[in-house]
Amino acid sequence: MIKRADILGIPYLKKTTFTGSHEGMRFRFALVKTEEEEYLEVSAWEAPYAFDFTSEEKKQSTKVAFSEEGICEGVDWLNEVWQKEPERWKKAKTNW
Repeated sequence: MIKRADILGIPYLKKTTFTGSHEGMRFRFALVKTEEEEYLEVSAWEAPYAFDFTSEEKKQSTKVAFSEEGICEGVDWLNEVWQKEPERWKKAKTNW
């Protein structure tokens, strides 16, 4: 299970993206700024590839507020994604 303490905070996310992994599921928190809004995009995909080397159709993403609450919401979303298909993610651990 991914915990809030596993994800770096707002000051870090203002400067760069945060990536990590859990049991075969890779994930990313990235600040997105447009003229209309600012938000965190939280993405998940199968190991072993990096975000930039994974096709868009293999990624799942959600938008959350760029705030502490948004980070917590993103963590909850990632855990839900993992719990829906645990065998898929566990199998991805062996893709090396």
